[in-house]
Amino acid sequence: MGKTIVITGAGVGLGRALARRFASEGETVILLGRTFSKVQALAEELGEPHFAVECDVGSADSVRAAFAKIAERHPKIDVLINNAAIYEPFMVEKATDDQILTIMNTNFAGPIFTCRAAIPMMEKGGTILNVTSESVALEFPMLSLYASTKTGLERFTDSLSLELQPAGIRVSTVRAGPMYEAGKDMNVHWDPAAAQQFYQLCGEAGIHLAKRPISNVTSVTSVFRAMIDLPPDVRVTHASIEARHA
Repeated sequence: MGKTIVITGAGVGLGRALARRFASEGETVILLGRTFSKVQALAEELGEPHFAVECDVGSADSVRAAFAKIAERHPKIDVLINNAAIYEPFMVEKATDDQILTIMNTNFAGPIFTCRAAIPMMEKGGTILNVTSESVALEFPMLSLYASTKTGLERFTDSLSLELQPAGIRVSTVRAGPMYEAGKDMNVHWDPAAAQQFYQLCGEAGIHLAKRPISNVTSVTSVFRAMIDLPPDVRVTHASIEARHA
């Protein structure tokens, strides 16, 4: 019998690639996204029994409502993948209140909200995968809040793993490097001036973005498949995905 897998940020990029893969392999995927039209379009593409639920993970009320809808059809879930995140470069001195709070709420509070909602619906053998970033270890300019939220998420993951160990629920970090989705402009919502400054400062810091290897999102899904399929007597607390030149 297939697993029931909840994926946040499922409308684009890695989330969409994971949903397509798991659906093709007989799992039931529940697609969470802030923009309902995106996750609904994917749900229609995948067909039944997969379905979409509108959810802004940065809002505790939205998460509660989303998981209440999930519970109507699936009182038990097997896997939660916290993939949703805001990735935007900016200088702190120029950051708006909305930029700061949206990143903090989406990237850090969001996975805590979804874990809190999902844990009562999980049983022994359940899996929670929290997606973080290479920016935890590699110092990028203009990504102070993004890197801080991902660092905090890794620390939260370690603590939650110990907390849920008696219940038999595995909690792991998947730290991801650069990746792309064919046909999708990764930086379409960035302020052009901030984007130009980001690329310039990265180059000055020795991080040459145009020369770095980048992985296709479909390739990255294999790591998540392996993490979900671990034998019951094995746990992997941290996996790092790095891009390489093929």
